[in-house]
Order: sequence, then structure tokens, then C-alpha cells
Amino acid sequence: MVSEDITVAEAVVTFAAGHIHGLPVVDRKNRMVGVLSTSDVLEAAAECAGAEERNALFETTLVNEIMTSRPSTIGPDADIKDAAQQMLQLDVHRLFVEQDSELVGVIAQSDIVRAVATAEI
Repeated sequence: MVSEDITVAEAVVTFAAGHIHGLPVVDRKNRMVGVLSTSDVLEAAAECAGAEERNALFETTLVNEIMTSRPSTIGPDADIKDAAQQMLQLDVHRLFVEQDSELVGVIAQSDIVRAVATAEI
């Protein structure tokens, strides 16, 4: 999880440290306000005209400027099949699990594949 008011460079460090591709973005009250994915960062970098603009993107751009607002969510009691179907329909790689408007977890496509491959579901 990252704060909406950190720089893109700081978020990239979190991606690398956790070997992850998407992060929930929270406001100062710790409410989820968006999601930042490596795809968001790559798209923003691709729009930069040159090295100087790319450096500015990483060093001065805040996460809330390039994040995806309104992330896809699901409840903690949802069926795995429902989660998989929702991911396919929305063309997303992860769903954020919320209970009473509070982030309680994340389920990714890789979690579902791992569960199927190890016969956990």
C-alpha cells in the first residue's frame, strides 16, 4: 500500500522491493482511492518526450496524478469463481478485497492460478 502523495520514484521502489505489479493507493485517512500498477508507470513514461521529462515523471510526479481511480473491489466472502469472472470481465489482474469500506486484502490472477495448480480449490 502506498500514499497518494508520494512520488512515482518512491512507488517504484515499493514495486521492486515487494516484487509486485500493483499497489493500492490510500489517502491521508487510509481510505483506498486508487491503484497504481506498473502499467500505469510505463504508460506515463511512454508519454514523456525525453530523458529530462522522464526524470521529472519519477522525481516530481505524485502517485495520485497517474494512478487509476476507482479500483475494482470484491468482498471477502466472494466465491473464487466470481472473482475470476470479475477479473476477466473488467480486464484487470487483481481485485482489492474490502469489508465495510476498509481494505483487507488483494486477490490477483496469480493467486487463483496457484490455488488451481495446487488443487486448493
